[in-house]
Amino acid sequence: MFDVGFSELLIAAVIALIILGPERLPRVARQAGEWLGKIQRYVNDVKSDVGRHMEIEELRRMQAEVTEAAHELKKSVDKGAAEAQKEVDSLNAAVEGEQPEHDYAPTDWNAVYSVRQTRDRLRERREAREAELGRKRRKLPQRQAHL
Repeated sequence: MFDVGFSELLIAAVIALIILGPERLPRVARQAGEWLGKIQRYVNDVKSDVGRHMEIEELRRMQAEVTEAAHELKKSVDKGAAEAQKEVDSLNAAVEGEQPEHDYAPTDWNAVYSVRQTRDRLRERREAREAELGRKRRKLPQRQAHL
């Protein structure tokens, strides 16, 4: 912006020395340096504010894009769910007239859980007895309940 060379700075320094004198020149130079520092800080603050505003606008734009993509995804999932529901309804309508060959009684889950608890208690007693006898039993992986 300003094209100032060394020779021009030297001429300005000589003129300032002549006009201000050797007593006031250091004070004026210090004050000019402080002003330049304040100006530089102000310019840097303005630059950082502009940068933050640009980042905020970019983030808002990205948020709008992500929101739009989420709405599109929701629409497509809802459409797929509606199509699947139509298929299930049509299958139910086709099967509705037929009766199952076997009528199974509902599962008594309390009985299932009591059997499992009894089995676990027996296993714990056996392990305690074997521990008392000093035998080491190989741990078998426990089966997980499939409901």
